[in-house]
Amino acid sequence: MVYVTYLGLLCAFCTIQSAWTFYLPGLAPVNYCKAGDNVETCKSDIELYVNRLNTQESVIPYEYQHFDFCTTTADKPSPVENLGQVVFGERIRPSPYKLKFMQNMQCEKVCTKTYVAGNKEDEEKLEILKNGMALNYQHHWIVDNMPVTWCYHFNDDTDRQYCSTGFPMGCYSKESQTSQDICNSNYGKPNTYYLFNHVDLTITYHSGEAEEWGNNFKENGGRIISIKVVPRSIKHPQDAPDCGLKTPLDIPTGKLTHDQKIAITYTYSVAYIKNNTIKWSSRWDYILESMPPTNIQWFSILNSLVIVLFLSGMVAMIMLRTLHKDIARYNQIDSGEDAQEEFGWKLVHGDVFRPPRKGMLLAVLLGSGVQVFFMTLVTLAFACLGFLSPADRGALMTCAMVLYVCLGTPAGYVSARIYKSFGGEKWKSNVLLTAMLCPGIIFCLFFIMNLIFWSKGSSAAVPFSTLIALLALWFGVSVPLTFVGAYFGFRKRAFEHPVRTNQIPRQIPEQSFYTQAIPGVVMGGVLPFGCIFIQLFFILNSIWSNQMYYMFGFLFLVFLILIITCSETTILLCYFHLCAEDYHWWWRSFLTSGFTAAYLLIYCIHFFVKKLNIEDATSTLLYFGYTIIMVFLFFLLTGSIGFFACFWFVRKIYSVVKVD
Repeated sequence: MVYVTYLGLLCAFCTIQSAWTFYLPGLAPVNYCKAGDNVETCKSDIELYVNRLNTQESVIPYEYQHFDFCTTTADKPSPVENLGQVVFGERIRPSPYKLKFMQNMQCEKVCTKTYVAGNKEDEEKLEILKNGMALNYQHHWIVDNMPVTWCYHFNDDTDRQYCSTGFPMGCYSKESQTSQDICNSNYGKPNTYYLFNHVDLTITYHSGEAEEWGNNFKENGGRIISIKVVPRSIKHPQDAPDCGLKTPLDIPTGKLTHDQKIAITYTYSVAYIKNNTIKWSSRWDYILESMPPTNIQWFSILNSLVIVLFLSGMVAMIMLRTLHKDIARYNQIDSGEDAQEEFGWKLVHGDVFRPPRKGMLLAVLLGSGVQVFFMTLVTLAFACLGFLSPADRGALMTCAMVLYVCLGTPAGYVSARIYKSFGGEKWKSNVLLTAMLCPGIIFCLFFIMNLIFWSKGSSAAVPFSTLIALLALWFGVSVPLTFVGAYFGFRKRAFEHPVRTNQIPRQIPEQSFYTQAIPGVVMGGVLPFGCIFIQLFFILNSIWSNQMYYMFGFLFLVFLILIITCSETTILLCYFHLCAEDYHWWWRSFLTSGFTAAYLLIYCIHFFVKKLNIEDATSTLLYFGYTIIMVFLFFLLTGSIGFFACFWFVRKIYSVVKVD
């Protein structure tokens, strides 16, 4: 087992190295040039797309036009979104901002929105704007498949800079604020909304990679490597916009008084900077490297992972040495002249393979767990190789969902084979439950939350056509593949156990506290959770705090360690229970490692309380709805790992001892 541990560590480091070496950005580079240049392979117009707006203070995102911003009048088509983008609320739309390559712009007007008192529609739109600023909703813009970033310095002694992939739509200046509040540091009037109606865009481009187009292209063309924005609040005059003014656009908290009118003029400025020191293939580095102060410490994580591996290796060596002595002692007793009474785990050889209660349910959960396991393994492998990079939005979730659907065959095969080994005969019920139970639970939870998003008018609401497509994938692909796998599973012979099962069950003696079922299950999830909780923080940050996650090499390493730790922990506790003459190991092996999901749930609750600022009941319900789906899938994953490790262990030890 120790050699397997070190082999997994070596493979993980090779995977990390491959992830650093083979970066696949997801799209081919786009060459831009000045308008009027006679170069067929480049373009002068730069498309700026807007995405949904979200916030850490609410789980409910909204589309760009929900807040009554300026929209494009031209009939521009939206980019084609993949399944992952649609399911998880990505809504990319064309914007009214017109950009020309290497053409600086100063205070260009986009549109003017007017809100008149007494007009119910205007008052509702203005109230939506205020709510968005109060909850700190963030814009997410895209240029050349790159996020438009908002870079600012930390309020500490260092010169560290953090580049966020979103920027606020405005702010609300409260009476009591800290020095880190953007409203308090720039606008001092309390209890006032400040809308950021002007943006300064800085586009950095690189022209040194395209020498094959000649000197003209090197001077007037290039590839975009970064787009940075500085949002500002400006109270423009009514006759013409003036971006040099320092007076911010303030919106009062209360309703508009009689005959009061608020005019909001949206403007933008664009500046281009040439930089040939940064290559196009490295243009994501400044986003990935400028993480917040809670950024991962590579050495500390690697150190903790090595410690966990070392401890699990020591547990494996101790257990194997103890087992070796047990097997040698049992075989020596059987070959000796003096007959002695059996003791220890050999004493329950006639009951250890007795089929468990609720065997069909266990087989169904194991089949679904195998499906989740291979989905996770293949998805992480693709992500480590760079095929699911941050540039390819939604590719990670699309890959995971497609793999889950296509892996119905191993789920049906494992469930049918295990159920047949339990002596089950209701094969129709087994196949239907394998195809319907776990996916049905996930889909029902997802559908309930989708109804909530629909009622709120959120962009996260999945369209009805996409729901039909998901159901078609489920019933048209996954269910038939599950039936195919179950057909081959039932055709196979049942597992032949190394010892015979007695007809009369043996009475289990009274157990001590540490060998009882509940304490053993509770203790079993501690060590596996200790392997993942560091990475779990950054995964939850990427999901709920809109931070980019890219450390798939370390995540794959953690996944391998999780497999090894779940296996060793379950085998160790199973050995102790068998030595205490408790042969009910089937369900216990599944629940021991599966209880790691309970610690995951506790950590998600801690993250919700300490990290997020969510207060409304709807967002709380949605957060825990998605958390339950994640915890349920993790329960199936870890439970199946522990069961099959324990299944191999029990068959192995009872096959090497002599039993009459």
